[in-house]
Amino acid sequence: MPLVVPGLMSKEGGAQDLTTQWTNKLAGKKIGDASDETTFAKKDLPKEHRIVKEGDMMTMDHKPDRLNIHTGEDGTVRKVTHG
Repeated sequence: MPLVVPGLMSKEGGAQDLTTQWTNKLAGKKIGDASDETTFAKKDLPKEHRIVKEGDMMTMDHKPDRLNIHTGEDGTVRKVTHG
């Protein structure tokens, strides 16, 4: 049975999971030099991140703190994961 800590792994207590928070910030936007309605500034991403374009190869090393930003062919963020 998995360990569930209220407020850490669920939405109880008002805490959201980091991946969900980043998905809400980035989904449907492009990554660029400055932020606006359709773009998120690269400088505002966490230090540990990588942008994976559709069709790109990526290493399989697992870093729990690394933000993986998956984009479509047009550069729009499609999916956000950690690892």
